[in-house]
Amino acid sequence: MLLVENIHAGYGASEVLRGISLQVKQGTVVALIGANGAGKTTTMRTLSGLLKPTRGSVILDGEAVQNYGAAKIAGLGLAHSPEGRKVFGPLSVEDNLLLGGYSHLPKFFAYRAKAAHDLARIYELFPRLRERSSQAAGTLSGGEQQMLTIGRALMANPKVMLLDEPSMGLAPVLVQEVFKIIARLKEAGITLLLVEQFARSALQVADYVYVMEHGQIVTEGLPSEMHKNERVLAAYLG
Repeated sequence: MLLVENIHAGYGASEVLRGISLQVKQGTVVALIGANGAGKTTTMRTLSGLLKPTRGSVILDGEAVQNYGAAKIAGLGLAHSPEGRKVFGPLSVEDNLLLGGYSHLPKFFAYRAKAAHDLARIYELFPRLRERSSQAAGTLSGGEQQMLTIGRALMANPKVMLLDEPSMGLAPVLVQEVFKIIARLKEAGITLLLVEQFARSALQVADYVYVMEHGQIVTEGLPSEMHKNERVLAAYLG
């Protein structure tokens, strides 16, 4: 579903990614773990078209997209839920969700009818968002904003979803809630690439794991293998 081969990318003269290769198969959850500054967020930005790679390829559902802009890649079925949540604070919860569906909803006729179907699906997954549908997104709690960010990405009916640090800045009890949501997305067959600072929690929901250091993949394998890997144990699971 998503194939990344030998991607190099960075900012100006600074190269952050140095030959990243990974694969996310349909219906799986793949975790990308690593220390702060390893290049995880740069990887997500490159895959979603926010940053252009200098070399390598990104194949989404059989199509090379590494030279496309973010809007076109989103339209082809890749949704990016960024770190730090980044909701549109002055807009209502429902308006934030509607913006997430812009790429595939009709622009004129039947917009509301199609949007109502998608909204019902999101509200079923996140009942709290239904309760706060008319509330300004900026007034939500951190956990509620994370639900909104994920729900907004799901409104696009993506083929692949990128979740970048969904637990960032959340209290431990809310971190548990976020990972319950990710587990439900997995049960629903959503294809996910997950970047997460809490490696143990990520390994609990992942089908496959890549470990990143200094802009490169240094090891990969099944979660069960990561629990036996001394390098991973010492750095992330100790």
